[in-house]
Amino acid sequence: MTSDAARVAWVDYAKGFCIIMVVMMHSTLGVEKAAEATGWMTYVVAFAKPFRMPDFFMISGLFLARVIERDWRTYLDKKVVHFAYFYLLWLIVQFAFKAPDIAADPASGGLARAFLVSLIDPFGTIWFIYLLPIFFVLTKATRRVPWWIVWLIGAGLEMAKMNTGWMIPDEFAARFVYFYSGYVFAPATFRFAALVLKHGWLAATYLAVWAIVEAFAVFGGYSEIPGIGLALGFVGAVAVVTLSTVLSKLHWMTAVRYCGRHSLVIYLAFFLPMAAARTALLKTGIIPDLGTISVLVTAAGVVLPLMFYWAVRSTWAGFLFQRPAWAHFAVPGAARLAPAE
Repeated sequence: MTSDAARVAWVDYAKGFCIIMVVMMHSTLGVEKAAEATGWMTYVVAFAKPFRMPDFFMISGLFLARVIERDWRTYLDKKVVHFAYFYLLWLIVQFAFKAPDIAADPASGGLARAFLVSLIDPFGTIWFIYLLPIFFVLTKATRRVPWWIVWLIGAGLEMAKMNTGWMIPDEFAARFVYFYSGYVFAPATFRFAALVLKHGWLAATYLAVWAIVEAFAVFGGYSEIPGIGLALGFVGAVAVVTLSTVLSKLHWMTAVRYCGRHSLVIYLAFFLPMAAARTALLKTGIIPDLGTISVLVTAAGVVLPLMFYWAVRSTWAGFLFQRPAWAHFAVPGAARLAPAE
């Protein structure tokens, strides 16, 4: 695990915003689907859509330059086996909870087939950690190729708006350019963050202009246009970097930073408390406003996984969030869970 002294505060804040927005999206859409109606949170989710996942992937590529030259064995252990372990583990966990619904669905082809399909087509909410190792391997394999060639191909794939129906090629095409940009433009990103730390007016100006442009593009129906969507992904990611840098300087909203430090914990485990909170709030009818319900479900999806992590991390169940020694093939000894980088 990265020591506190070695961590970059604004990166933790950015990861925190990313994971909260992801939980917020799943929570809001789930509530609205179950209620067959929309609430005011649908507009917040729509506003965040152009930059929510681009920012997540861009931040994941920021520190890749530090390890990309390592030997393949060590690299694969850290960047492939690490995520493969948690994908397979939490695939089993999610599958166990969803098995009754899968078995009852004639289109699933049965539990065995559905599970085997999930090994090549990511299951449920954990597709992000399935795709990351593919990005890590491809980026290392192409590191001798001029960066602008790889970047242009990635940008072209994003603008192609692929829709094959298979998550891997579709999400690969939509997200790789952002991950690769995090890797290639990491020095420029850190320089920009340093500039924001020195000039608060720059941050305020950028965020104000960005918010207006983002709202106009999203609610004006322009955000899905090829090229415009790509640009919104980048300027939105820069906005998250800007806001995160300001907050790191002011030491505001440290809870967001804590979420960022444990973003993978939240990502792995939020599905169950989210679903439970949604069901409880909708069935009791205590709160009639769907937007408020979505906020509370989001809070449950963020807070409860962290509480569960703290409860089990030093017990026999710690393997849920810590990769054990037997799951390493490069460096012996158990390693604690680290946020996705």
